Amino acid sequence: MNKLTIILIFATVFTMTSQEKLPYYEIPEAPKEFTPGTTASRMVDGLGFRYYWATEGLTEKDLSYRPTKEARTTEETIDHILGLSQVILNATLKIANGDKQPTMTFAEKRKKTLENLLQASNILKESNDISQYNMIFGETQLPFWNAINGPISDALWHTGQVVSFRRSSGNPFPKGVSVLRGKRREQ
Repeated sequence: MNKLTIILIFATVFTMTSQEKLPYYEIPEAPKEFTPGTTASRMVDGLGFRYYWATEGLTEKDLSYRPTKEARTTEETIDHILGLSQVILNATLKIANGDKQPTMTFAEKRKKTLENLLQASNILKESNDISQYNMIFGETQLPFWNAINGPISDALWHTGQVVSFRRSSGNPFPKGVSVLRGKRREQ
């Protein structure tokens, strides 16, 4: 091997090992008890795991894919999921919605979405009373029930769209990912 090849290999290994690991590569271990909080937390964890793998390895071609001119692009769908993750997190933090997201790269959006979901899941997991987590929109407060059938379910729906869009743009869902087990078999 020449010096340039060795330097490139070293730089690649260093970059890979120094990168921060994102949440939801695997689904967290299941809680020992079934409570309202652990159940809601697990729903968010399932979303996080699916989102992680739906967005893993997306290319610029994938991000700009749009099935029809009326439909969102994959990246616009990811922007929507980011907003939904913020609504879920804000409910658990008991704060109002309405703040705009700053401009971010795809990698930053992905990381922020996963971190939002993990933080919301952790709060829910520790809660004995999830009814305290209302979604707040100005003067309107909606109970956590609406978070389940609203942003949590909607984010799952749109994560499925990302999977469908990536297949349509020629980049299938990564092999070996088991949404049932919450793990990826190494190839």
